[in-house]
Amino acid sequence: MDGIKYAVFTEKSIRLLGNNQYTSNVESGSTRTEIKHWVELFFGVKVIAMNSHRLPGKGRRMGHTMHYRRMIITLQPGYSIPPLIEKRTKNLKQKT
Repeated sequence: MDGIKYAVFTEKSIRLLGNNQYTSNVESGSTRTEIKHWVELFFGVKVIAMNSHRLPGKGRRMGHTMHYRRMIITLQPGYSIPPLIEKRTKNLKQKT
């Protein structure tokens, strides 16, 4: 999982979890096929769609840098990434 940096938890990404879509930041040099292969191999799920966009980098005096891009990964119905679901349900139970 060298290309995937970390999962993203924003209002939009939490709303997308209901549609079986997971959001994560990945290395800017990774291709869609590499990310798809890593997700399917590591989590044992089937990916049906992937959307990506580059985030604006931090401004520097001499140019600006982009270190990562954001991927929204859509899984087939019936599949899920267990650690994200378990953590989310634990937090919801603790709040009530």
